[in-house]
Amino acid sequence: MKKTIYSLLMMVGVLVAFTSCEKEEIGNTAGVETAGEWHITVAAIDASGELLDADVFGDGAYNIQTCNTAANVSNKMFIVDQVCYYFPYQVEVDVDPVNLTFQVSNGENLYGEGEYGGGTVSITGGKIVKNGTKTPSGMPADYIEFYVSFSDDLVLAQYLPEGTRYKVSGFRYTGFVEDE
Repeated sequence: MKKTIYSLLMMVGVLVAFTSCEKEEIGNTAGVETAGEWHITVAAIDASGELLDADVFGDGAYNIQTCNTAANVSNKMFIVDQVCYYFPYQVEVDVDPVNLTFQVSNGENLYGEGEYGGGTVSITGGKIVKNGTKTPSGMPADYIEFYVSFSDDLVLAQYLPEGTRYKVSGFRYTGFVEDE
């Protein structure tokens, strides 16, 4: 009798152990193709497309993020640049998830109020190209590019020619020292 009870308890224990090890699949967000961290530079481009300044704010290369919104839909995302010393911003953009393009006209700068927030941000020509560039280490990486302007931009109005745009471009962050 003791053997039977012991055997039943062992079988129940084994079954509990195996069923508790089952893992639930965790899916991706709707914006998995466009979300990420990007190693970028910001240049000034004149109205004809000529380069005026390869590092217009003197920030060098740094990282920004693209991420999905709380709605978790593939046709919206946030662009977050909180490192730019001159003009940090966070703006929601419209995304074409098939062509991996994005844009916004006069989107609210959600970075905050005061010196760096409250104005609007416009982004045009936004695109992500899968394996569209090579990192400094020579590895293929996704490429991002867009043009950004700010409604309350004093630098553009005072120091740069009319029609100047800021061109943001770079590659998906790899984490490798060779790509910094």
